[in-house]
This record gives sequence, C-alpha cells and structure tokens, in this order.
Amino acid sequence: MLSAVESFPNQFPGREYEIEITCPEFTAVCPKTGQPDFGTIVITYVPARTCLELKSLKLYLFGYRDRGIFYEHSVNAILDDLVASCHPIRMKVVGQFNPRGGISSRITATYEAARG
Repeated sequence: MLSAVESFPNQFPGREYEIEITCPEFTAVCPKTGQPDFGTIVITYVPARTCLELKSLKLYLFGYRDRGIFYEHSVNAILDDLVASCHPIRMKVVGQFNPRGGISSRITATYEAARG
C-alpha cells in the first residue's frame, strides 16, 4: 500500500509559478521479469491552493520499490495520485528509466485543470 501524499497551503495562490521536484532514485519492479527498474522521476507543476509536501512525497515514491508495475503505468499512477493530492493548475510527470537490455524509456504524462 502506497502512503498518501500530503499537501500544504500555497502562500502565493494568485501567482502562477512552477515547482520542479526530482527523484533520482526511483525504483519499481517489472511485473513481467521480476527485475528491478531504476529511473529518475521529475515532477513539474503549477500549484493552485496547495503544494506537495516533500517528505510524504518521498515516502510515497519509495513505496514503489516492491511494487510490480510497468513504466507507463507507474508514471500515470503517480500523476493521478499527485493531482488528487494538490489539485494543481498544471502538472507533468516524467519518468526517465535506466537502460535494460540496451533500451531506455522516457514516459511523460500531463494534466491541466479545466478553466472555468
């Protein structure tokens, strides 16, 4: 079970600014081979009313270490969970996975809030 990602009030909700968070030690398990997958996750977002709390984000991402999940699924699941946590204006999650068998993968998932 993955831990929840906490958020805290954005002190500048009227200003659009970008936050970039890098996790260079992301690890999950390939559900097909059982081998570990290593990569870097980069989260870029424009906060609305709340920002992501980094300690809970770290614990959440470390929760993938024993989880059998494909690259594509992990990046999209991270995006969905983080959007649910902080409801940003925009968010992009990029997973740059280390080569395995001579092939590396870069997965990008994006979200943009509906403007009303």
